[in-house]
Order: sequence, then C-alpha cells, then structure tokens
Amino acid sequence: MNEEKIKLKLRRFARERDWEKFHSLKNLAISINLESSELLEIFQWEQENSSFHNQKVVKDRIKEEVADILLYLIRFADLSNIDLEKVCLEKIKTNKKRYPVNLSKGKSTKYSRLKKVKKSESQRKS
Repeated sequence: MNEEKIKLKLRRFARERDWEKFHSLKNLAISINLESSELLEIFQWEQENSSFHNQKVVKDRIKEEVADILLYLIRFADLSNIDLEKVCLEKIKTNKKRYPVNLSKGKSTKYSRLKKVKKSESQRKS
C-alpha cells in the first residue's frame, strides 16, 4: 500500500469539496468509531461459526467499511503528523514485550494479567 499516494488523494478530495473545515481530529476520530461500528453491525446477530461473511454481498459491505475506516485513519494520521508505518512497527515491538510467547500462547488474557495468571497457575501446582 502506498500510504503517501492515498494521503495526497484524500487531501485533494477534501480540498475540492471544501471539507477541510470539517476534518478536525475530533470529527475524524468520531468518524473512525462510527465506521467501525458499521463494520460491527454487519456481524451483529450472526452465529460465531457462520460463514455468511464469504457471501459476495456481505463481503462487499465488509470491504466498504474496512476502506472507510482506513481512509479516515489515514486522514487522521496525516492531520496529526503521525507516521502510521512507524507507529505500527513500534506497537508490534511493544506487544512482543507485553505478550511473550511463553505466557500468552493460546491465551486471550490481557497483558496486565498475564504474569498474575502465570503466578496463580504455578501456585496451584505447588
């Protein structure tokens, strides 16, 4: 993905429509949340093991919502001078430290509880 190309297209798109005045960080953050909710809505009431998301019409809706979320996020990052690639790579490093394989493999436990869970498991074994 060429993030710079998309940023430029989004800037031009907003400028041509005189929408820059609406693109505050607050408004864009709200829009990211709203579009994320629209993505969730597609899955609402569906069975966990359902394969409905593979149906063409559903897949097309999912693609649209994912694109909306990403476009708003890129616009937000552009206006707040955030290098998305850099912060994503930094976050992956942080998550590697927070979720070491030996403590987190196969678990959905939040990082702040992993060591506590590990300690209580070892105490039960004693």
